Amino acid sequence: MRYSMIMAGGSGTRLWPMSRDGQPKQLIEFIHRGSSRVSLLKIAAERASKLVPTDKQYICTGERYREQIRDALPVFDDAHILGEPQPRDTVNAVAFAAAVFAKQDPDAVFSVLTADQLIEPDEVFNKAMDLGYSIVEQDHSRLVTFGIKPDHAATGYGYIERGKPIKDKDGNEIDGAFNVARFIEKPPLEKAEAYFQSGRYDWNAGMFVFHAKTLLNLYERFMPENAKLIAKLADAWGTDQQQAVLDDIYPKLKITSVDYGIMEPAASEDDVSIVGVKMDITWLDVGSWPAYGETLTPDDDNNKSAGVQIAVHDSKNNIVIGEGDSEHTIALVGCDDLIVIRTERATLVIPKDRAQDIKKLHESLDADLR
Repeated sequence: MRYSMIMAGGSGTRLWPMSRDGQPKQLIEFIHRGSSRVSLLKIAAERASKLVPTDKQYICTGERYREQIRDALPVFDDAHILGEPQPRDTVNAVAFAAAVFAKQDPDAVFSVLTADQLIEPDEVFNKAMDLGYSIVEQDHSRLVTFGIKPDHAATGYGYIERGKPIKDKDGNEIDGAFNVARFIEKPPLEKAEAYFQSGRYDWNAGMFVFHAKTLLNLYERFMPENAKLIAKLADAWGTDQQQAVLDDIYPKLKITSVDYGIMEPAASEDDVSIVGVKMDITWLDVGSWPAYGETLTPDDDNNKSAGVQIAVHDSKNNIVIGEGDSEHTIALVGCDDLIVIRTERATLVIPKDRAQDIKKLHESLDADLR
C-alpha cells in the first residue's frame, strides 16, 4: 500500500522574524492565492492528497506544533501526526515514519515530501511521484530520489549526477528514470557552473520514495545504535507505552540527514540501487526571504511587497513584507537591494546579499525574540 509523509519540522530561522519558535515557516499563512493567503504546509498537504488516500497521509513535525497543525489541517488527526519530542534531523524523521508504516503494513511503500516547496504544475509532479512509487513497488531494493532540471548554477541546492537509464523487469528502459551516479552536497559557484553547463546534473529535490522495511534495514546497517532505539519505538507503537518510549529514545538518536545517513552510503552497496526520477517542474524552495520574494509580483523598479503598504522613491530591487494585511506604510528613499520585514514583535532590515546571515543573527537572539 502507498503512504506519504510530509516532513514539517524545520524551524525556518532564515525567515525570521515572521518565522519564530512558536510559528515555524510551514505554518505561516503568507503564500498568496488570489485574494487569500495559505501556508506552505497546507499546499504540501493538498499535493499529498492527490497521491494517496486520506488515511495513508502523515505529517512528521515537532510535537509542540501538533495542536496548531490539527487546527489548521483537521484532516490530520492525532494518529496521523508523528510528533518528534525534539528535532533529530531528517534521517530519524524518515526512520520514525518507516517504523510506523512497516508495523501496520509489511509491504508499505512511502513517499517523503517536504513542507517548504512550491511546485508547478501539479500533473507533472503527480506523474513523477506515481512513477517513483511504481519503481519501488516493482523492486523493493530501489531507493528513489527526484531530480529537477536546473535553470541556473545554484549553490544553495544539492545535485545528483544522472547515470544509465533504468530498465523494467522486461528489460525495457523506463522513460524518465535513471541510475544515480553520485550525490553532491551544496557546491561552490565554480563547480555549480560546471555541473550546470555539463547537462548531466539535476538539483536534488529532497523528496524520496522507499519501501519501509528496506529503509529500516539500511538504517540498521548504517546507523545501528539509532536503529536499536527506533526498534524499541516500533515495539511500543500502538500501546499505552508509545509516548513514554518516544520521549525516552528520541533525544538519544544521532543527528544526520537522510542523504548522509542513508542515500550516500547506500550508493556503494551491491544489494540496493539509487534511482533518480526526472521531475520537470517549476520548483521553489521557500527557505529564505529572497526565495519568498520570487512568489511576489514586482513593480516597475523590481520592488516586491506583501502584507504592508509601500511608498518608494529612487529605490529598486527591494523586498518589503509585513505581517498580515496591514495599512501600515513602509517608505523607502534611495534604497536598493534591501530586505525589510515588519512584524508586531520585530523589524528586520538587511541587504539582500546578506540574507543567509539571518540564521547567524537568530542564534544570537534572546529566547523571547526567537
